[in-house]
Amino acid sequence: MTSAKSARRPHHWRRDLIELAALFTAVAVADAIANLIGHQPDGPFLLMASAVALVATAAFHTWWARRHGHAPPPDPAGPGPGGGEAPAGAGGLSDAVSGRADGLAGSEETVLWRLRTTVHDAPGSLAALCLALSGLRVDILTLQTHPLARGTVDEFLLRAPAPLQAQELSRGIAAAGGTSTWIERADAHDLVDTPTRVLSLATRTALDAAELPLSLRQLLGRCTIHSLPAVSVTGRETGQSAPVEGVLEETVMRLRDPSGGVISVERPYLPFTPTEFARARALVELDARLGPRVPRGTDVLTLPEGDEITVRRADRGDLAAARAMHDRCSQSTLGLRYHGPVKDADRYLDHLLSPRFGRTLAVRTTSGKVVALGHLLWDGDETEVALLVEDAWQRRGIGSELLARLVTMAGEAGCDSVYAVTQSRNTGMVAAMRALELPLDYQIEEGTLVITARLTPEEAPRPSAPAERARR
Repeated sequence: MTSAKSARRPHHWRRDLIELAALFTAVAVADAIANLIGHQPDGPFLLMASAVALVATAAFHTWWARRHGHAPPPDPAGPGPGGGEAPAGAGGLSDAVSGRADGLAGSEETVLWRLRTTVHDAPGSLAALCLALSGLRVDILTLQTHPLARGTVDEFLLRAPAPLQAQELSRGIAAAGGTSTWIERADAHDLVDTPTRVLSLATRTALDAAELPLSLRQLLGRCTIHSLPAVSVTGRETGQSAPVEGVLEETVMRLRDPSGGVISVERPYLPFTPTEFARARALVELDARLGPRVPRGTDVLTLPEGDEITVRRADRGDLAAARAMHDRCSQSTLGLRYHGPVKDADRYLDHLLSPRFGRTLAVRTTSGKVVALGHLLWDGDETEVALLVEDAWQRRGIGSELLARLVTMAGEAGCDSVYAVTQSRNTGMVAAMRALELPLDYQIEEGTLVITARLTPEEAPRPSAPAERARR
């Protein structure tokens, strides 16, 4: 904005010379007319009448100039207090802007939408989309563009009136030239700008190797992520591999897992763009450069009997201690945990302790022995919890403590639910799930019991130690 004092026009000497020449010319013409008319009988009266006419004309010109020459510019939103009107040809834009301002101002309820559509890479295509959204009284909060070989993918975060339906919004985008349109509801977390969100995900990945699948899911939206190992739990090669640069096939991307195997990301409803593929590959490369890493925070708990135990994250470095615990467990305990033959149970440990497939908590005694393991496993779109407590340490609250911690970790990771697969006779696991005080769903099939706990922010459980807790 420019104030009136700072908006003075520059002084031009050419205009001054022209005005001075015009003044001398006018004086000469006036003198000639006065000499011609003044020597006639009615000359003085004619001169006086001419003077009055000139004065009246000058006064009228001054009044007209002040009223119209310095009037405020017309309001693009329509007639305003100054009486201005919108210029011809701007009616559509004026109506759209006015409708948007009226619709989103005040106390009208609004909702957030994420919208992605493909348009031709031509001048004016984005402007047409913006005008269509404005006509629907939709406010554009953020915009990202993903260039493609043919066309451009535009991704919007929108604030729209609550009564506006997704079908109506999609029809408006299609009328403006958008194709392959995808719409879903958004929330307040999507208001974070893209660079900040990517840096936050990179930080999470750098601190914990188990965060890579979760970071990829948050980066790419609603998708399914599978970690496919190069060697199965039975020791056979699976043949899963991918080039260093990865593979992008429309709705599927395959990235080389730094720990071996492949990370497969699928999103059937929406093809990945080269920009998204580059971001995902950068996160995987960061994980590969940093190598294996697990946060080493430790909690010390005191059981009701007075024994002290420690709870901390575990990884493949704890494989020997975990196998020793397996040797001390009874066949019945191992059978309840692995739901089948237990002779190959040790082979699963290397898979379970890998941070790529989830997070593991280990409980150790003061002598360093592992007496319990709790697993939080990423299973595509779902999350599984599993427990194994050594026979001599059961019925002391260790399983409930581990389960509460795992569910809390799942809630912090953004999981909507967790499920446990056990047998109907495993009363200890059933009691631990019920102790979470969360909504539970039960499904029984041929003696196998699947218990699903639905998580909500208000109902996230908090770990409660059997007695006392100290942070080291």
